[in-house]
This record gives sequence, structure tokens and C-alpha cells, in this order.
Amino acid sequence: MKAFFSSDALLGRNGGDEFCILLPNCTLKEADKQLQQFTMLPKTFSYHGEKHTFYISLGYAEYPTFAANHSQLMRCADAALYEIKLHGKNGCMAYRNGLQSGVRKQLGFALKDISEHLPGAFIIYRAAKEDDELFYANVEFLHMTGYKSLDELFRLTKKSFRNLIREDEQKQIESNIWEQIDSGNENDYIHFHLRKADGTYLSVLDHGRIVESQQYGKVFYVLFMDWEDMQIRYSDKFFWQVQGNSD
Repeated sequence: MKAFFSSDALLGRNGGDEFCILLPNCTLKEADKQLQQFTMLPKTFSYHGEKHTFYISLGYAEYPTFAANHSQLMRCADAALYEIKLHGKNGCMAYRNGLQSGVRKQLGFALKDISEHLPGAFIIYRAAKEDDELFYANVEFLHMTGYKSLDELFRLTKKSFRNLIREDEQKQIESNIWEQIDSGNENDYIHFHLRKADGTYLSVLDHGRIVESQQYGKVFYVLFMDWEDMQIRYSDKFFWQVQGNSD
């Protein structure tokens, strides 16, 4: 940060893994250009002789356009920061009217305390027939599909749920999903082949629900189950229960 920004920039640590930058005597257009460039710079650190890439999320706000004092300015920048995090991190955004600082609390609770601890693979994506967009996948989903990180998942799928479906099944699966929704049944259980990071496919059963989000409109919450694993684990138990009941 010291190497990139001018000498009159005020740099500081804001606790934990957060830092803040104050750019005085700078127009919004000039700040936007600098911050976008800084966000996109390749960033690495070395550990035990190996280089590792990392990314940043950055939100910023203009004084006095959106804030009358230091505290308000920080809250606005914070709201923009967590809007970026909800979109998959590794980006930069200016504060605008309508962003809520409460997003930080919602993100921390909904995604970390619930999604990461769900006993199954889980994703969230935009419910749009022509323009779906992946927003989030939990650790269980990444482990099931072999993606090293959310960034790798977004990069290899171009942030599209459609690209997670085996190509010869895409039209049929999407048709089935929207047929269920249009008939009022939402997204029931659907069986298809899910693309893994190495290009192979995993037979899965998904169960989704369409939810109205205040910020993103209609989104899908989807849980995935390994189809073959379910058959191995539960087919014998199911058979035993049926036999037991018939006796």
C-alpha cells in the first residue's frame, strides 16, 4: 500500500485483516482509478519457500457526498466492502445510496455460521433463465467437487450454475427446474451430473428453493447429495425396513 499510493495518503490498520486508506485532495474519478488498479494488482506472499496468491475486497466512499463525519464515512465504505464480499470477493466498489451497513452482520451470520456448517454441499445463485450468476458455495460443496477455493470455482465456471451441469444435460435440467417453478412447485429433487474441478462429472441429486432476496431479487438456495453415495449408504437400510414391515 505504501509503495502504490502517494505520500499524502493516510494508511492504517482497522483491526483483524482489515486496513483503511484515506485519499485527501482526490476526486471520486481519480480515487476510483487508483483503487481499481490497486485491487487488480497481483498479490503474493511467501511461505516455506513457496509463493501463494491472495486477493482483496475493497469498498470506498466519498466525503462529504455520503457522509458528514469520519464514522459515517467508515460505515459507508464498510457497506460497499461487504457488498463486494457477497458477490464473491476479489473486487472493488464505491458506496452508493441503498447499500446497507447491516450486510456485514447478515453475511457473518448467514454464510459463516450457517452455510459453512451445513452437513452437506450448498450453493446460492441468481434465479434467472438467461443470466444466472453463482454467488456462493460452502466448504462442503468445494470439497465434493474438488475446487480449491471459491475463486477457482468462479473462474472455471465463469460464475454460472449452467456451466456446472454436464453439457448434454443443460437444456433438459434447466427446463425441468423452471417447469417446476412455473407450475408453483418450486425446485424439487433433480438428478443430473455435476462438473468437478478436474473436468469429470459427479452424479448428484439437488434440492433447491427459490427465495426473494432484498438485494438480488430471486435467488436459488440449493443442497447437493452424492447420488452413488446415497445408494450405497441407504439402499440396504431401505430394503431391510421394507422387509421388516412386510413381515
